[in-house]
Amino acid sequence: MVTHQRSGAAVGFISLAGIFLFTIGGLQIIAGFVGLVNNDFYVVTDKYAFEFSTTSWGWIHILVGCLMLGAGIAIFSGAVWARTVAVIVALINIVVNFVWLPHYPIWGLLLIVLDVFVIWAVTAHGRDITAE
Repeated sequence: MVTHQRSGAAVGFISLAGIFLFTIGGLQIIAGFVGLVNNDFYVVTDKYAFEFSTTSWGWIHILVGCLMLGAGIAIFSGAVWARTVAVIVALINIVVNFVWLPHYPIWGLLLIVLDVFVIWAVTAHGRDITAE
């Protein structure tokens, strides 16, 4: 019988991915509320292919943020479904932040990079967090 040896670094990476998911989710919710409360806060560029009102962006960020909060909490269960949800939510957040780039480019790129890290950590080291 082959047993899988846990790596301390791998457990650290997957734990950090869960913390990133939770933190990014909270920040997305805050960004969403800003879009709902103050319509003039985010700059809308001219002639961008994806034109949404700041209210629409606010609701999009709140929805994605809630999904990310849930995925961040669930990832610590070590369940395969939680890792699958984490990857899907991170992919959705990459798309949302790509479309969001004209409004806040540096913030959008930072979140895209963190989401790529989350996907890598969850797919490469996900089974190291499971209880055996």
